[in-house]
Amino acid sequence: MKKVFPVIVVLVALSVLGIILIQISWLNNLLLVQQDNYEIKITKAISSVGQELSSQGPVPAMRMPRSGMHLFPFDFNFTVRPTLISSRYTTKEIYDKLLKALTREGLKKLPFEFAITSNASEMEVEMHSKNFFTVYNDSVNSRTFYTPITSEVNNDIPAPAFEHIYISVPNFTTVVRNSLLWVLLSSVAFTIIVIAAFFLTVKTIINQRNLSKIKNDFINNMTHELKTPLATISLAVDALQNSKVQTNPEKSNYFSGIIREENKRMNKHVETILQAALMDKNEIKLNFSPIHAHTIIEKVLNGFKLQLDEKQAVAELHLNAKNDLVNADEVHFTNLINNLIDNAVKYSKENLHIVITTHCTTRYLAIQVQDNGIGMSKETVKRIFEKFYRAHTGNVHNVKGFGLGMSYVKQVVDAHKGKIKVESTLGKGSTFIVDIPLYKEEEEA
Repeated sequence: MKKVFPVIVVLVALSVLGIILIQISWLNNLLLVQQDNYEIKITKAISSVGQELSSQGPVPAMRMPRSGMHLFPFDFNFTVRPTLISSRYTTKEIYDKLLKALTREGLKKLPFEFAITSNASEMEVEMHSKNFFTVYNDSVNSRTFYTPITSEVNNDIPAPAFEHIYISVPNFTTVVRNSLLWVLLSSVAFTIIVIAAFFLTVKTIINQRNLSKIKNDFINNMTHELKTPLATISLAVDALQNSKVQTNPEKSNYFSGIIREENKRMNKHVETILQAALMDKNEIKLNFSPIHAHTIIEKVLNGFKLQLDEKQAVAELHLNAKNDLVNADEVHFTNLINNLIDNAVKYSKENLHIVITTHCTTRYLAIQVQDNGIGMSKETVKRIFEKFYRAHTGNVHNVKGFGLGMSYVKQVVDAHKGKIKVESTLGKGSTFIVDIPLYKEEEEA
């Protein structure tokens, strides 16, 4: 797994990178295609307007030559001169025609400026929209299109191009890009989803590796914890079968006591595992009742008297809370206090000093268990309430347990709608602070 994991990460990372590069290339190509599409539609629209204006045909102008002061009666010389578009249409009318043509091409919202030019003598601008020159001169961002307007002298012979229509589109690339906004957003969203899936996959693999490691540690610890009492019981049973032991009631009682204590020890381990399983399934039903927390604390601490004496430890009680009546399940609350003190004893060093303090707030009874043990690193403090997690102390088995104690404590506190936090410095000890809701008479009602 150690060798496969980096390969999986690299392959998935390359796949994600490849998808992103393909997306970028595809979007660039799509933008170019859309630009060409816009150019074709704009050219088609202004060409149709040019043809419409051309189909109006020239307006005939009549000229009668003079000779001095005399007119030549009935001698008319008709000539055809094209009439400028600016003399036939207003700026708004031309704008409306262009807008109508663009709308037919699906470009209703396209911003544009226009101009009509004449080249009778030299290039002249007949008419133009308000901001035409500003947009036209911005050659970097704008795009200009034009088409000639062909005037016909008769139905067969077209005259040379006389006038032209110009259209300038401001920020042409931006306009085209905005038309593909939904495609761009969809592509970005898809890319984000792919990246998120990649990180989630990597995170899941890492979590699975950690869970696998924790599971192996748990199995090793459980095997060690169960194997030790079984070996002791086996030896005690063998001793009881000895004829000398059988004839000596004192020795028989001694070995029988060993078997009984080791059996209790195994039952306690099994019960711990079963409790953790039931808490996970939310199958434990708490029997809430008003109990005095100080009484429970003193009772639990007395149960550790032998262990504290063996370690020559000092335990101080500062039960400062004026009100210690809490609404709790007596069994699980007792186990909670037991686990906190047991944790302080297990992870202790020489000259163990435990201080248990209580005080009241408006709604909670605060219980503080402080020790001067080995303490915890920042990583351990973050993960102390994780199931099966155990702080590394060198030897896996130098501290007995399954890594379920603190997880159980957290679950019990949550079940009581309380709060728990831990403060610790590596090598200087730890402090657990538990807040349990105080009992209120209306809760019983």
